Amino acid sequence: MNLRRTLAVAFLLTAAPVLADNPQFQGADPHATMIGNELWVFPTGGPGGSWAADRFGAFSSRDLKTWQPRGELIRRDQIAWIGADGAPEHFLWAPGVVTRGGKWYLYYSVGPQNPTPSRIGVAVADRPAGPYRDSGQPLITGGQGFEAIDPMVFVDPKSGTPYLYAGGSAGAKLRLWELTPDMVGLAREVSVETPPQFTEGAFMHERNGVYYLSYSHGRFNGPDYSVHYATASSPVGPWRYRGAILTSDRRHKGPGHHSFVQTPGGGWLIVYHRWENPKGPAPFSGERQVAIDRLRYARDGRILPVRMTDRGASPTLRGK
Repeated sequence: MNLRRTLAVAFLLTAAPVLADNPQFQGADPHATMIGNELWVFPTGGPGGSWAADRFGAFSSRDLKTWQPRGELIRRDQIAWIGADGAPEHFLWAPGVVTRGGKWYLYYSVGPQNPTPSRIGVAVADRPAGPYRDSGQPLITGGQGFEAIDPMVFVDPKSGTPYLYAGGSAGAKLRLWELTPDMVGLAREVSVETPPQFTEGAFMHERNGVYYLSYSHGRFNGPDYSVHYATASSPVGPWRYRGAILTSDRRHKGPGHHSFVQTPGGGWLIVYHRWENPKGPAPFSGERQVAIDRLRYARDGRILPVRMTDRGASPTLRGK
């Protein structure tokens, strides 16, 4: 990531709706979830400015065409421990959200990785739009070849156990923890294998008793960035690698760091970022764009390759 980009935060401070089809709006690393009949997206950055590395916002839509900014969730200067490592600069990216017991939990990456290890924090709110209150200490600190980035929390629908998946990039290592019941502590680490082609951005979902671990592969600003997946009969593996499902095409490059969501109509969507027709060879520069496309399954449960769309071909919340 270009972590030294000029901060721009105006997109979080306006209530003006954003009108869009694919690509939906500027941003990266989108975590999506249905709240009532609205799709909420929690990204790094957002529409209207450069990557805002000092705070998080959220955006919601009832039709995937009109997006309403939901305001500021948490700012860097509200995280008291963020400067304790003595690094000269700190940035926030790759949020993940989950709700449990009437509370909302925001997990996020704090970096860069050098000169000190990256860290993962967690903040708590009474509603999805916040404000979120930081827990008071980092949840995970990287080191010894592990980069503490890209948190994703999955609550197993069978056991009710909350799991935190994290890691990737330079070390390309996946790690997994069981969270404490209050969702802001680690109960234990679970030994888990890193699946083939894993780089970063793990996401877990379950469908018809099958657990799908999906993740990004490749360099974030190159054409090889893509989404792959593996399956298992439990949220901790062992994984069966199933291949790539989202890769670059002629117009769109480097699609990845995604999330999956089931719509009220029973269909599934993949929410991800991509580079729109980038000029010149990699490494690409500029701003990534959030896009949403249909996710389809074969009868045997395999995920079919995703076809990236533009403008009027973009999906809706009601379609299957």
